[in-house]
Amino acid sequence: MDIDGQIKLGHLLLQDRKCRTCNEIKNLVESFYRTRKSRGPVPSSYSYECKECTIRRILDNRKSKTPFVDWSYPDW
Repeated sequence: MDIDGQIKLGHLLLQDRKCRTCNEIKNLVESFYRTRKSRGPVPSSYSYECKECTIRRILDNRKSKTPFVDWSYPDW
């Protein structure tokens, strides 16, 4: 059995992932949030949305501070 031929360094190191939102290929460890605390850093424990897109999505969906923006007095 040739174990060295079966295991490559690329399988052990986490490389790149494509963001689902912006469709850019970025570094997995630096550009994606970790979603699960697992025993080791495996690719399945990282999100599929990059950090920039996650921050943009949260800021866009955040509630406004004024509670009555869409409210108006009833017109009887």
